[in-house]
Amino acid sequence: MPDPSAPETSDNRPADTEHLDELPDDLVAHGYVGPYTFPDNKRRRIPGFMYLAVGAACLATWALAGGSSVLVNRGFAILGAALVVVGAYHVLAAYPLRIDETDALASAGREVGFAVGHASAQLGWRGLRSRPTWRILLYSADEPPAKRGLVLVDGVDGSVVAHFVEDNPEDWSEYTSAEIAGRHSPE
Repeated sequence: MPDPSAPETSDNRPADTEHLDELPDDLVAHGYVGPYTFPDNKRRRIPGFMYLAVGAACLATWALAGGSSVLVNRGFAILGAALVVVGAYHVLAAYPLRIDETDALASAGREVGFAVGHASAQLGWRGLRSRPTWRILLYSADEPPAKRGLVLVDGVDGSVVAHFVEDNPEDWSEYTSAEIAGRHSPE
């Protein structure tokens, strides 16, 4: 039976008053004023070292108990080995993000060979060790843009990993300033 004192949602169901999950404060962008900085991949080292410590403790407990203990069996060894492997991966994949989006946009602008108008940056990861890589989408500064390009910039050393430039295949003719002004002018 629903609690009559619980607040209700718009579909007349009782609202969940229990707090379930929340982003850490440094990842919440809503209401933030100023330049946004992406969290650094170095943070992966913290759980990595925790996994390594717990895995080593499990392996040590298994080794010290030998085969005669009832409470410590080979599951400790399997768990310890798995935690050491996962912890080592976390530590190895913790590349520091040394290049921010502004530097990546500048590198991408130099690579494409045209004056850049609109641009967008997205942080992704590549490879088995998850090396941070900026994906930069660029449009030329023409009105409408005549060219567009996609540039991948390494987030650790700033080198250009790959780039692709082409004539802009999109038809922007209906969005020229004269036609938009003509559509909105009072007659």
